[in-house]
Amino acid sequence: MASIYALKGRFQDLLRPLVRRLHAAGATANQVTVAAALVSLAVAALVYWGAPARPWLFALLPLWMFARMALNAIDGMLAREFGQQSRLGAYLNELCDVVSDSALYLSLLALAGLHAAPLLAFVLLAALTEYAGVLGLMVGAPRRYDGPMGKSDRAFVIGALGLLLALGWISAWPVEIALALASMLCAWTVVRRVRAGLRHDAAPGAVSVRQGERE
Repeated sequence: MASIYALKGRFQDLLRPLVRRLHAAGATANQVTVAAALVSLAVAALVYWGAPARPWLFALLPLWMFARMALNAIDGMLAREFGQQSRLGAYLNELCDVVSDSALYLSLLALAGLHAAPLLAFVLLAALTEYAGVLGLMVGAPRRYDGPMGKSDRAFVIGALGLLLALGWISAWPVEIALALASMLCAWTVVRRVRAGLRHDAAPGAVSVRQGERE
């Protein structure tokens, strides 16, 4: 099923010169991963505390979502292409992503009149999509990135909502509808990732540790 993740290869090609320069400067994949997570938390806090009085701060969401997708690709390329894969990197990769995503999504609570339930459901189902993807490794399948609501797709949804809110073009109820629809797509993504993992024909115990495979 179509997903923005399908554009990953072209995006990486554009970033490869920058990745080479970062490696030459001594940057590591784990450093990029942690830095991206820390900035994500800072952006989420700034939007949550500042946007009620300054709605234009919602524009930070699309800006940072795009930058963060680039950093997600960069740390994976550093890991794969420069021999920086590690068990610690695998843990940081998954944990930092879920924590960062959750914080950025929850920053929408700054929107006046927004009911918490649709947003909390989206946050929970988004985490489950990543969990379902990682569980593929436990049954001898690759890490699953099936859509239609993978990490890149969710970043697009939240970024678009942030932009529309910053421009003052939408209020709380359209955001709630969008979150409800995105939550349903997340649930379908979980189903697709589980099914794909179960269909994969791999030798028992063929579990690999990879940092580079990112959405």
